Amino acid sequence: MVILENKTAPVAAAVMAGLTRKPKQLPSWLFYDEQGDAIFQSIMRMPEYYPTRCEYEIFQKQKEAIRQQFTAAGTPFRLVELGAGDGLKTELLLKHFVDQHTDFEYWPTDISPNVLAILQERLEHSLPTLTSSPIAHRHEDALRTVAEDHEHRHIFMFLGANIGNYSLLEAQAFVNNLAGAMHAGDLLFMGFDLKKDPRVIQAAYDDPHGITRSFNLNLLTRLNRELGANFDIDAFEHAPYYDPETGAAKSYLVSLRNQDVHIEATHQIIHFNAWETIHTEVSLKYDLTMIESLARKANLEIVRHFADSRDYFRDILFRKP
Repeated sequence: MVILENKTAPVAAAVMAGLTRKPKQLPSWLFYDEQGDAIFQSIMRMPEYYPTRCEYEIFQKQKEAIRQQFTAAGTPFRLVELGAGDGLKTELLLKHFVDQHTDFEYWPTDISPNVLAILQERLEHSLPTLTSSPIAHRHEDALRTVAEDHEHRHIFMFLGANIGNYSLLEAQAFVNNLAGAMHAGDLLFMGFDLKKDPRVIQAAYDDPHGITRSFNLNLLTRLNRELGANFDIDAFEHAPYYDPETGAAKSYLVSLRNQDVHIEATHQIIHFNAWETIHTEVSLKYDLTMIESLARKANLEIVRHFADSRDYFRDILFRKP
């Protein structure tokens, strides 16, 4: 018998809401348990997974230009990173800011307490003078916490093309919500994966090493462990595809046979037909028109673009007027 702890209740609620609808889907935040965090670190090291390297290049080569934009107002700031993850890329900027005696605090937020603990421990060793205040919340809750502070200038960061995990309508709602938490003069620094050769994008989500496959299937392993489900992992397969027309890279889990899955924590049985899908992730690729539309509808000004050498990726700085 699974005891439904408070920390497990949101997982159970999300799973039942997603698996009882048609077509079935599960939110991508369920990927990020301790094992999922570790697998995603491996994904970011894959040669096929270009977004991390592109953004890393931007930070390496343009860190001083970024710092100058962040400090242009001449006042201290709080750097609030939504979905900070392991913060390896961000640490490039943080170290440069500290080396240049920049007056700021770092507030990393993430849904995974595990990954935040790893980040905080590393920063305490590598940047002991940095003031860091981790927030283990979902984006919406973290934004509410920060929005209540009217005394400090805030610079929000949403890196790694995480905005692509939303549909276009959801992305607009998210940016609108973020803009609503910003005060006049606050900045937003956001990463966008751009549309490009469809074969390059497909390989990033369907790698020959099987790492993205294990990341997707680990979601079911988590449900077996936390909710007492009895998913047969071998009876599902990873199925990603990229649509160059819409810019959406989507990942699915496909049931390979007719089967019933019992979820002990909720006392329910979920039926799967052969070849029925669970939509687990979307990664939307942007063009400049889409980015400009996001900004305009959220009443944000585009201040500057920072691109990698191949123009696969852009970090874009927005300002709340």
